[in-house]
Order: sequence, then C-alpha cells, then structure tokens
Amino acid sequence: MASDNPAVQSVSAELHGVPLTLEGLSVLHQMFRFRWPQWRSLGISRQQEIAREAIEMLSPPEEAGQSALYSMLGHKGDLMLVHFRDSFEELNAAELQLSRTQLQDFLEPTHSYLSVIELGLYDSSVKLFRQLAEGGVAPFSEEWNRTVEDTMERQRQAMRPRLYPKIPDSRYLCFYPMDRKRGEEKNWYTLPIEERQRQMEEHGMVGRRYASKVQQIITGSIGFDDWEWGVDLFAPEPLVFKKLIYEMRFDQVSAEYAAFGQFFVGVRCPVQKLREWLGVDS
Repeated sequence: MASDNPAVQSVSAELHGVPLTLEGLSVLHQMFRFRWPQWRSLGISRQQEIAREAIEMLSPPEEAGQSALYSMLGHKGDLMLVHFRDSFEELNAAELQLSRTQLQDFLEPTHSYLSVIELGLYDSSVKLFRQLAEGGVAPFSEEWNRTVEDTMERQRQAMRPRLYPKIPDSRYLCFYPMDRKRGEEKNWYTLPIEERQRQMEEHGMVGRRYASKVQQIITGSIGFDDWEWGVDLFAPEPLVFKKLIYEMRFDQVSAEYAAFGQFFVGVRCPVQKLREWLGVDS
C-alpha cells in the first residue's frame, strides 16, 4: 500500500530501477531433425557402433555436467538436447563433442537457445533500494556497492539449490522463450520498480499453486540470444503445461507485457534408450 507521507513517496519514486539478479548454471538447448533415410541405409552393425558412441558422449561423468535427451513432438524437430554446465566454455565443449561423433552426420540443426539460470530478486531489490534511499546512500557509491554485494552473497548461498539444479527426470518438457514488451504503447522497462515487483508477485502466485505438478526453471538470455528469457517446464504429464500457461496469461504482467516465442515439447528419452529410439535392437 502506498504511503501518504510525501517524503516517503519521494523516496519511492526515486528508487533505482534495475532489479538484482542471481545467475547459476549455463544452459544450452539444441533441436535437431534426424535424417532417417540416410540412417536406414546403414547396416545394423554400423548403426550399433554409432549408437554406442553417442550414448557414451551423452552420458558425461557427474562432475563434467548434465545432458538430457528428448524426443520432440511436431515438425520443429525430432530430438532436443538440453545441457547444464558451469560455463559457456563447457557448453561449447559439449557442442564440439557432439559434432565429433558419427551421429552428428544424421542430425540437422533446426533451432538452439543459449541462456543462464536466473533468479530475479524483485522483492529483495525493492526492500534494499528503499532502505538505501531512505538512508541517503547514493546509487553506486562505495557503501551502496558494498551493501548490495553483501545482500547478493547471502542470497546466492540461500538460493544455491535453485541456481545449480539437477535436470528434472520428469517425462515431459515444455520449453519456450519470451520477452517483456518495450514498444510505444506498452514498455515494461519504463514502469517503476515497485509496480513491476507487484505484478511479478501476482504472477508468481499462480506458479506456486502448480509447484507440486510442474518444476519450472527460468533462464536469462539478454545479450545471449534473440529473446530475453527462456522457460523450461518439467512435468509427469503434459496437460498441466496448457493449464498453467493459460492461467498465467490472465495476470496483468502477461496480459499486458508478455510476448512469447515458439513452444517446443518433448518426451524424455533416457540416454540408454537411444538405441531403441534409433530402432537398433542391441
């Protein structure tokens, strides 16, 4: 609720507008079309050799990172690979590893998406910026920077499981990129930070109601890819994707400020079952 105190209103109006964010694992989505005619022209022993090599590559030791494979639905591709790594260098290494396998000869890239796991700290940012403003601390001063960094470090430790998660083993994945509108009529980035915080809190309440049915991982991609965020939804059954996304579109932040890219849906294919997906018996 807004205060009637003019001094407090003045401080509120002057709050720093850029919310703090925490970043974790680096993430790469790769979508491919599989060249089935060329694959079927191979002998069974050759197919088995290629499958064995691919399974080994897609099963990195735990300390090397995580990769998950999905069989895609629809015309946008046949296979989707999701890689979680500690850095972009490690993502690049995973790309190169796949490129050097014989399976790559049968994979035609159709799409990819590069991002990092991101947690937006709207609530913490508003509280911290208001505290600093009321104390007369100038943005980006030495005291400001020290206080912000102390807050960020506490949050990093508290949020570490969310910044460095395991890829969920749920049967279904829905991935899509999205933006916040910044056009002539609606511009998310010109709203006061407190208004953005209010709308995001309302938006998050819907997601929390689905927490037992869907695991959501948000990644930031500003400066890395064509959209601003990527959203991964993991669930044991797919209908919940429709229900969650539909309900969220009635929130003010989505109804007025959201723009969505393509949606990609896949069924989890455990790496050891790649032979079965390829039609190789053993």
